[in-house]
Amino acid sequence: MAKKNKASDKTNAELDSSVQEIIEPEEDITENLSDHADNDEEDLASKIQSLEDSLLRSRADLDNALKRNVADIEKAHKYGVERLLNELLPVVDNLEHAIINFSSDSSQEDKEGVELTLKSFEAALDKFGIRPINPVNESFDPIKHEAVMTAKDPKRKNNEIENIFQRGWELHERVVRPARVSVIKN
Repeated sequence: MAKKNKASDKTNAELDSSVQEIIEPEEDITENLSDHADNDEEDLASKIQSLEDSLLRSRADLDNALKRNVADIEKAHKYGVERLLNELLPVVDNLEHAIINFSSDSSQEDKEGVELTLKSFEAALDKFGIRPINPVNESFDPIKHEAVMTAKDPKRKNNEIENIFQRGWELHERVVRPARVSVIKN
């Protein structure tokens, strides 16, 4: 009987160790499942965060594109007449030359007619934001003036405009054609 008890004790001990081996992996599986669930939650949270960031960037890009388009449309409306202006400027120049070069045989009425035509033409241009650049008594500005020649005059300051050969024109503060001038260089 003692042998049976010993055998039975051995068997019980083996059973206990086998049960323990079964129970321990179950605990490991439970721990692994909870670790895996924690990892899934972290992965989901990071994915959500990255999608939110992408959404914010996309909205910002869309807002910027909309603002750019609005600005481009405003510029198109504001400066859309620039090509037309470049075609009309020679007409204004010709009217100015006609007034200067009237012969003595021409009647005063003819000269006044051309002057009135030029004034009405300039008034029409002014309605669209097109203004002449008349650099009388100004210093040379390379943005608004084109120096055609230089002259010396000790009575005047350097970079002062001496003579205007051709008026310049600007469209809403944008120079379309610079004034052609001679500049004092002492």
